[in-house]
Amino acid sequence: MFRFMSELKALARENRKNPTKAEERIWYELLQNKQMLGHRFLRQKPIGQFIADFYCAELKLVIEIDGQSHDYKLEHDEERTIELNKRGITVFRYTNDEVLQNLEAVRADLERRITSLSVSLSKI
Repeated sequence: MFRFMSELKALARENRKNPTKAEERIWYELLQNKQMLGHRFLRQKPIGQFIADFYCAELKLVIEIDGQSHDYKLEHDEERTIELNKRGITVFRYTNDEVLQNLEAVRADLERRITSLSVSLSKI
């Protein structure tokens, strides 16, 4: 399903206005204002035919927060990840429950994975 960029921009804008509780929490407590190791993230960023929950251009990193609606879209999520990987973009995924129930574990995991990714990118 291909969407025109103008449609994606409008949908991304709506998604930013109506975040899930998990998206709202990770944004305000971990990602907004360069809180995550000084890296700038954008919310609901159109990339190709997809909208990434969170995107860091510097790291070429997408963070996806998967809720119950993703339970039946595993194949679609895998296809998205493959397409983003083809663009040189790394994808990290967390569930709503992980973000809402154990944000400190998500923070620690993100810090570890971003540090590792940063080291890998600096070698290129």
